[in-house]
Amino acid sequence: MNGNGVMLSLPHARCHSENPLAVQDVRLALAQAGFLMRVLVVENFENTGLGQIAAVLDERGVGVDTVRAHLGEALPAATDGYDGLVVLGGGQNALDDAGSPWFPHLLATMRGFVDSGRATLGVCLGSQLLARAYGADNLVGGASEFGWQSVTLTEEGAADPLLSALPESFPIFQWHDDTFTLPRGAVRLAGNLAAHNQAFRVGRAGYGTQFHFEADRRLVREWNGAFAEWLAQRQPDWAGRHEAEAARHGPAADAAGRAIASAWAALL
Repeated sequence: MNGNGVMLSLPHARCHSENPLAVQDVRLALAQAGFLMRVLVVENFENTGLGQIAAVLDERGVGVDTVRAHLGEALPAATDGYDGLVVLGGGQNALDDAGSPWFPHLLATMRGFVDSGRATLGVCLGSQLLARAYGADNLVGGASEFGWQSVTLTEEGAADPLLSALPESFPIFQWHDDTFTLPRGAVRLAGNLAAHNQAFRVGRAGYGTQFHFEADRRLVREWNGAFAEWLAQRQPDWAGRHEAEAARHGPAADAAGRAIASAWAALL
Protein backbone atom coordinates (compact mmCIF):
# COMPACT_ATOMS: atom_id res chain seq x y z
CA MET A 1 0.00 0.00 0.00
CA ASN A 2 1.38 3.42 -0.91
CA GLY A 3 0.99 6.66 1.00
CA ASN A 4 -2.27 7.37 -0.83
CA GLY A 5 -3.86 4.14 0.38
CA VAL A 6 -3.52 2.35 -2.95
CA MET A 7 -2.71 -1.34 -2.74
CA LEU A 8 0.12 -2.30 -5.05
CA SER A 9 1.36 -5.69 -6.19
CA LEU A 10 4.89 -6.09 -7.48
CA PRO A 11 5.84 -9.60 -8.67
CA HIS A 12 9.37 -9.08 -7.46
CA ALA A 13 10.60 -12.62 -6.92
CA ARG A 14 9.43 -13.95 -10.30
CA CYS A 15 10.53 -10.93 -12.33
CA HIS A 16 13.86 -10.72 -10.55
CA SER A 17 14.72 -14.30 -11.38
CA GLU A 18 13.60 -14.02 -15.03
CA ASN A 19 14.48 -10.44 -15.94
CA PRO A 20 16.03 -8.10 -13.35
CA LEU A 21 15.57 -5.13 -15.69
CA ALA A 22 11.82 -5.69 -15.66
CA VAL A 23 11.73 -5.02 -11.91
CA GLN A 24 13.70 -1.80 -12.35
CA ASP A 25 11.32 -0.67 -15.10
CA VAL A 26 8.28 -1.39 -12.94
CA ARG A 27 9.78 0.44 -9.95
CA LEU A 28 10.65 3.45 -12.10
CA ALA A 29 7.13 3.61 -13.48
CA LEU A 30 5.62 3.32 -10.00
CA ALA A 31 7.95 5.96 -8.59
CA GLN A 32 7.12 8.36 -11.42
CA ALA A 33 3.41 7.78 -10.78
CA GLY A 34 3.85 8.41 -7.07
CA PHE A 35 2.85 4.86 -6.07
CA LEU A 36 6.15 3.37 -4.94
CA MET A 37 6.66 3.31 -1.19
CA ARG A 38 9.81 5.10 -0.12
CA VAL A 39 11.84 4.93 3.08
CA LEU A 40 14.29 7.54 4.31
CA VAL A 41 17.46 6.07 5.84
CA VAL A 42 19.86 8.12 7.95
CA GLU A 43 23.43 6.91 8.42
CA ASN A 44 25.20 8.42 11.43
CA PHE A 45 28.51 6.61 11.07
CA GLU A 46 30.65 5.03 8.40
CA ASN A 47 30.25 1.38 7.38
CA THR A 48 26.94 0.78 9.14
CA GLY A 49 24.50 -0.38 6.46
CA LEU A 50 20.96 -1.76 6.41
CA GLY A 51 21.89 -5.44 6.30
CA GLN A 52 18.78 -7.60 6.47
CA ILE A 53 16.52 -4.56 6.33
CA ALA A 54 17.82 -3.79 2.84
CA ALA A 55 17.04 -7.30 1.63
CA VAL A 56 13.46 -7.15 2.87
CA LEU A 57 12.80 -3.68 1.47
CA ASP A 58 14.23 -4.74 -1.88
CA GLU A 59 11.99 -7.80 -2.01
CA ARG A 60 8.96 -5.64 -1.30
CA GLY A 61 9.88 -3.14 -3.97
CA VAL A 62 10.36 -0.32 -1.46
CA GLY A 63 12.53 2.58 -2.58
CA VAL A 64 15.32 3.76 -0.27
CA ASP A 65 16.84 7.24 -0.06
CA THR A 66 19.94 7.34 2.16
CA VAL A 67 21.28 10.46 3.86
CA ARG A 68 24.89 10.01 4.96
CA ALA A 69 24.70 12.59 7.69
CA HIS A 70 28.16 11.72 9.01
CA LEU A 71 29.57 12.86 5.64
CA GLY A 72 27.77 16.19 5.80
CA GLU A 73 24.72 15.29 3.71
CA ALA A 74 21.71 17.31 4.82
CA LEU A 75 18.48 15.83 6.10
CA PRO A 76 15.52 16.76 3.91
CA ALA A 77 13.53 19.78 5.00
CA ALA A 78 10.27 18.05 4.05
CA THR A 79 9.55 14.35 4.55
CA ASP A 80 5.90 14.09 3.48
CA GLY A 81 6.88 11.91 0.52
CA TYR A 82 8.26 9.14 2.72
CA ASP A 83 6.34 6.21 4.16
CA GLY A 84 8.95 5.26 6.75
CA LEU A 85 12.21 6.24 8.45
CA VAL A 86 15.22 4.17 9.53
CA VAL A 87 17.93 5.71 11.73
CA LEU A 88 21.05 3.56 11.99
CA GLY A 89 23.74 3.20 14.62
CA GLY A 90 27.09 4.81 15.25
CA GLY A 91 30.09 5.05 17.51
CA GLN A 92 29.09 8.38 19.05
CA ASN A 93 26.65 8.77 21.94
CA ALA A 94 23.14 10.14 21.54
CA LEU A 95 23.99 13.41 23.32
CA ASP A 96 26.90 14.31 21.03
CA ASP A 97 25.37 17.32 19.33
CA ALA A 98 28.79 18.97 19.11
CA GLY A 99 30.34 16.11 17.17
CA SER A 100 27.11 15.27 15.31
CA PRO A 101 25.47 18.66 14.67
CA TRP A 102 22.64 17.11 12.66
CA PHE A 103 21.22 15.42 15.77
CA PRO A 104 18.72 18.18 16.74
CA HIS A 105 17.24 18.18 13.21
CA LEU A 106 17.19 14.37 13.25
CA LEU A 107 15.32 14.30 16.57
CA ALA A 108 12.66 16.59 15.13
CA THR A 109 12.47 14.43 12.00
CA MET A 110 11.95 11.30 14.08
CA ARG A 111 9.17 12.96 16.07
CA GLY A 112 7.53 14.05 12.85
CA PHE A 113 7.42 10.52 11.49
CA VAL A 114 6.20 8.94 14.73
CA ASP A 115 3.58 11.59 15.45
CA SER A 116 2.17 11.19 11.93
CA GLY A 117 1.80 7.43 12.46
CA ARG A 118 4.45 6.46 9.92
CA ALA A 119 6.70 3.44 10.53
CA THR A 120 9.87 4.60 12.26
CA LEU A 121 12.85 2.50 13.29
CA GLY A 122 15.89 3.42 15.35
CA VAL A 123 18.65 0.82 15.63
CA CYS A 124 21.25 0.96 18.44
CA LEU A 125 22.25 4.65 18.44
CA GLY A 126 19.02 5.22 16.53
CA SER A 127 17.03 3.76 19.42
CA GLN A 128 18.88 5.99 21.86
CA LEU A 129 18.06 9.01 19.70
CA LEU A 130 14.40 7.99 19.53
CA ALA A 131 14.32 7.74 23.31
CA ARG A 132 15.91 11.18 23.55
CA ALA A 133 13.43 12.61 21.05
CA TYR A 134 10.62 11.68 23.44
CA GLY A 135 12.19 13.04 26.60
CA ALA A 136 13.96 9.99 28.03
CA ASP A 137 17.37 10.11 29.69
CA ASN A 138 20.39 8.84 27.79
CA LEU A 139 22.76 6.91 30.06
CA VAL A 140 26.25 7.11 28.59
CA GLY A 141 28.45 4.15 29.55
CA GLY A 142 27.77 1.31 31.91
CA ALA A 143 25.74 -0.90 29.56
CA SER A 144 28.33 -2.53 27.34
CA GLU A 145 27.49 -5.54 25.18
CA PHE A 146 29.29 -7.03 22.23
CA GLY A 147 28.62 -10.09 20.13
CA TRP A 148 25.60 -12.35 20.04
CA GLN A 149 23.63 -12.02 23.28
CA SER A 150 20.27 -13.25 24.48
CA VAL A 151 17.27 -10.92 24.61
CA THR A 152 13.92 -11.72 26.21
CA LEU A 153 10.54 -10.37 25.16
CA THR A 154 8.15 -8.77 27.62
CA GLU A 155 4.51 -9.81 27.60
CA GLU A 156 3.78 -6.72 25.53
CA GLY A 157 6.62 -7.54 23.17
CA ALA A 158 5.32 -11.04 22.54
CA ALA A 159 2.01 -9.51 21.45
CA ASP A 160 3.50 -6.64 19.41
CA PRO A 161 3.39 -6.90 15.60
CA LEU A 162 7.13 -6.21 15.35
CA LEU A 163 8.23 -9.08 17.58
CA SER A 164 5.32 -11.51 17.82
CA ALA A 165 6.88 -14.02 15.41
CA LEU A 166 9.93 -14.47 17.68
CA PRO A 167 10.49 -16.95 20.51
CA GLU A 168 10.37 -15.61 24.05
CA SER A 169 14.20 -15.44 24.13
CA PHE A 170 16.50 -15.26 21.14
CA PRO A 171 20.15 -14.46 20.35
CA ILE A 172 20.87 -11.24 18.49
CA PHE A 173 23.98 -9.20 17.72
CA GLN A 174 24.91 -6.41 20.13
CA TRP A 175 27.45 -3.60 19.96
CA HIS A 176 26.89 -0.75 22.39
CA ASP A 177 28.12 0.92 25.55
CA ASP A 178 25.15 3.18 26.33
CA THR A 179 21.50 2.77 27.20
CA PHE A 180 18.47 4.93 28.05
CA THR A 181 15.40 5.19 30.22
CA LEU A 182 12.02 4.46 28.70
CA PRO A 183 10.19 7.50 27.31
CA ARG A 184 6.98 8.39 29.12
CA GLY A 185 4.08 6.53 27.54
CA ALA A 186 6.33 4.15 25.60
CA VAL A 187 5.82 0.39 25.67
CA ARG A 188 8.78 -1.75 26.73
CA LEU A 189 9.04 -4.74 24.40
CA ALA A 190 12.29 -6.55 25.29
CA GLY A 191 15.26 -6.47 27.61
CA ASN A 192 18.12 -8.35 29.22
CA LEU A 193 20.39 -8.00 32.24
CA ALA A 194 22.85 -5.70 30.48
CA ALA A 195 20.26 -3.27 29.12
CA HIS A 196 16.77 -3.25 30.60
CA ASN A 197 15.32 -1.49 27.56
CA GLN A 198 16.32 -3.50 24.51
CA ALA A 199 13.25 -2.63 22.45
CA PHE A 200 10.33 -0.24 22.83
CA ARG A 201 7.50 1.34 20.89
CA VAL A 202 6.28 4.93 20.85
CA GLY A 203 2.90 5.64 19.28
CA ARG A 204 1.56 3.39 16.53
CA ALA A 205 4.81 2.42 14.87
CA GLY A 206 7.79 4.22 16.37
CA TYR A 207 10.25 1.46 17.27
CA GLY A 208 13.67 1.46 18.89
CA THR A 209 15.89 -1.61 19.14
CA GLN A 210 19.12 -1.43 21.10
CA PHE A 211 20.27 -4.63 19.41
CA HIS A 212 21.48 -4.91 15.81
CA PHE A 213 18.87 -7.19 14.30
CA GLU A 214 19.92 -5.98 10.85
CA ALA A 215 23.39 -7.46 11.37
CA ASP A 216 23.36 -10.97 9.96
CA ARG A 217 26.52 -13.04 9.81
CA ARG A 218 27.49 -11.47 6.50
CA LEU A 219 27.29 -7.92 7.85
CA VAL A 220 29.15 -8.90 11.03
CA ARG A 221 31.98 -10.26 8.90
CA GLU A 222 32.06 -6.97 7.00
CA TRP A 223 32.26 -5.08 10.29
CA ASN A 224 35.16 -7.30 11.35
CA GLY A 225 37.15 -5.84 8.49
CA ALA A 226 35.82 -2.29 8.59
CA PHE A 227 36.44 -1.90 12.33
CA ALA A 228 39.45 -4.20 12.68
CA GLU A 229 41.56 -1.65 14.55
CA TRP A 230 38.84 -0.89 17.09
CA LEU A 231 38.14 -4.58 17.62
CA ALA A 232 41.81 -5.35 18.16
CA GLN A 233 41.92 -2.75 20.92
CA ARG A 234 38.54 -3.26 22.58
CA GLN A 235 37.73 -6.91 21.82
CA PRO A 236 41.16 -8.51 21.34
CA ASP A 237 39.81 -12.07 21.56
CA TRP A 238 37.05 -11.51 18.99
CA ALA A 239 39.04 -12.74 16.01
CA GLY A 240 39.64 -16.03 17.78
CA ARG A 241 36.08 -16.64 18.92
CA HIS A 242 34.05 -15.05 16.11
CA GLU A 243 33.66 -18.10 13.89
CA ALA A 244 32.60 -20.40 16.72
CA GLU A 245 30.08 -17.89 18.05
CA ALA A 246 28.76 -17.21 14.56
CA ALA A 247 28.20 -20.92 14.02
CA ARG A 248 26.54 -21.34 17.42
CA HIS A 249 24.28 -18.28 17.47
CA GLY A 250 24.23 -16.93 13.92
CA PRO A 251 21.47 -19.05 12.35
CA ALA A 252 18.92 -18.26 15.07
CA ALA A 253 19.98 -14.61 15.22
CA ASP A 254 19.71 -14.22 11.45
CA ALA A 255 16.24 -15.78 11.49
CA ALA A 256 15.12 -13.45 14.28
CA GLY A 257 16.54 -10.42 12.51
CA ARG A 258 14.87 -11.38 9.25
CA ALA A 259 11.53 -11.77 11.03
CA ILE A 260 11.86 -8.34 12.65
CA ALA A 261 12.82 -6.69 9.36
CA SER A 262 9.85 -8.28 7.60
CA ALA A 263 7.45 -7.28 10.36
CA TRP A 264 8.66 -3.67 10.29
CA ALA A 265 8.34 -3.48 6.50
CA ALA A 266 4.76 -4.73 6.82
CA LEU A 267 3.96 -1.64 8.91
CA LEU A 268 4.79 0.76 6.06
